[in-house]
Amino acid sequence: MLAALAAYRNSFSVPFFFDDRAQINDNPTIRHLWALRTVLVPPMNAGVGGRPLLNFSFAVNYALGGMHVWGYHALNLLIHGCGGLALFGIVRRTLDRMRGPGFQPVLGNEHGLSAHATILAFFVALLWLLHPLQTEAVTYVAERAESQMGMFYLLTLYGFIRYADESESENRKSEVGNVGPDRRLKFPLTAYRFPLFSVAACLFGIATKEVVVTAPVMVLLYDRTFVSGTFRAAWRRHWRVYAGYAGTWLLLAYLLANLQQRGVGFDLGGSWWDYALTESRVIVRYFCLAVWPHPLVFDYGMGVKRPGWEVLPYVVIVLGLVAGTAQALFGKNRNLRALGFAGAWVFIILAPTSSVVAVAGQPMAEHRMYLPLAAVIAVVVVLAARWGGGVILAVVAVVLGILTFQRNAVYASEASIWSDTVAKQPDNERAHNGLGLVLAGSGDLAAAIGNYREAIRLNPDYPDAHQNLAAALETEGRVPEAVRECEETLRLRPMKPESHFNLGVALQLAGRSPEAIAQFDQALRLRPDYADAENNLGLALVSVARVSEAAGHFARAVHLQPGDAALRLNLGAALYNSGDITGAVREIETAIRLQPGYAEAHYNLAVLLGQMGRRQESEAEFAEAKRLGQKP
Repeated sequence: MLAALAAYRNSFSVPFFFDDRAQINDNPTIRHLWALRTVLVPPMNAGVGGRPLLNFSFAVNYALGGMHVWGYHALNLLIHGCGGLALFGIVRRTLDRMRGPGFQPVLGNEHGLSAHATILAFFVALLWLLHPLQTEAVTYVAERAESQMGMFYLLTLYGFIRYADESESENRKSEVGNVGPDRRLKFPLTAYRFPLFSVAACLFGIATKEVVVTAPVMVLLYDRTFVSGTFRAAWRRHWRVYAGYAGTWLLLAYLLANLQQRGVGFDLGGSWWDYALTESRVIVRYFCLAVWPHPLVFDYGMGVKRPGWEVLPYVVIVLGLVAGTAQALFGKNRNLRALGFAGAWVFIILAPTSSVVAVAGQPMAEHRMYLPLAAVIAVVVVLAARWGGGVILAVVAVVLGILTFQRNAVYASEASIWSDTVAKQPDNERAHNGLGLVLAGSGDLAAAIGNYREAIRLNPDYPDAHQNLAAALETEGRVPEAVRECEETLRLRPMKPESHFNLGVALQLAGRSPEAIAQFDQALRLRPDYADAENNLGLALVSVARVSEAAGHFARAVHLQPGDAALRLNLGAALYNSGDITGAVREIETAIRLQPGYAEAHYNLAVLLGQMGRRQESEAEFAEAKRLGQKP
């Protein structure tokens, strides 16, 4: 943990960005921790959909520290550290089970096998904790889904191993007659504590991320490889715990009901065949990054392009590795079986995202190697130990820690991470769009527009880039161009209320109020609780002298967002134009209570009070408006 803390000490101030906004900043379900009916039903399209325990962890962070990023990163690192401890326990107990020669060069012949298992497990866990390929799953807050899932996945296997060890210990005692009354009868909960722990960890993992669906499969393979020797014996000895694992799949089936809303499915991201061929290249790239973690890229792009013949070598490599894994796993050589289990660990955990089921918009992501990396490192450490590489492993750990620290520095700001991504993946439209947003936020509209246009050049059907380009053009006063970009966004996303709303805003700026009214109406038909659409529809109606209708829409906007001072001011203006001066004063006074420094509200209230003959109060409001910078 101390080594991980040293490597990640510069990550605690990394700001929220990209998916963090949807999962944390704009996620109302994490605001009240004990409102569990809300917390455990997160929004489906925010990255936390179908992942109630992940959403709960964000709610815990919010309850403890609000939107301060330090706490979120601290919990991410704590989860990563707990995963490392679980991995240490798994590897130590597994190596101790193997009881084979070949590890003596690490510590010398005078040490027992258990000591070698401990030091080897220590290096596996240490390198896994410090490897820079893990930074995306640890430093990027939104990818807590991966690290938290990984922790529960490892705890599932660790709980099973403890259960198997305890069962074998009881059997050995029974064989030598050194055992009292059946512990299962005397202490039923104590006897089954590890099976219950393992099944609970699996259930929690299912509630965090769907990849845990493979955990029972890996436990069965572990049982057959290191414990029972055959699948039949594994089932006969431990069928109760496997029944428990199977029960967790009922929760998974429920949570997967709306999977496609999260951009996953057989009919997304191109054909399943194209996706599978693309993933062959991706898997080889994952192995390369595990061995040589450079260059690391935050976002590899969105598209699944039809591969050509250039993908053939990658297909051959992947098929060869899969075949070799199967042969080793099901062969008779005990050491090769262990190697086969390591290969199966990689391929089975990657299968949900790197096989034939498309993950639209993200065919490759470094965080998916979070768990598979453990097997690669374990093989490397054992081989290094056979060759007397204890000192080399220590040096590698230091180097990996330094590289992780340097990689975390790239996450220091949204500008640096997107600039780094664009430099490494210049054909990534999402990276150009992300960098454009950063540049627009800093006021460099020309550079932002250039990046948006590059994103559109790379992918003409990228709606986010069209909409962001429209917003930048509006800011520059290039309204006709902005209207065209909004129309293109609407063509690409006709059922999104935001598409209609944004086009309505652009049309209103262009002076085309009747068309803007139609777009705001359509946005409200698609989303009746859209407060901004109600407000802008009211403004558009005012511009065509339909003031009484506008007042109704402003009132509905205030009902939807009663704490918005600007909406109160708009309602007050509409009431005044409708002849209800008393109601107008009431709304504007409420706006000032909500936002005491609202200069325009003070000025408008001064005007109304003057018309009502309340001169002294009017003069005071004029003075306050002037102090706040409002010009008459």
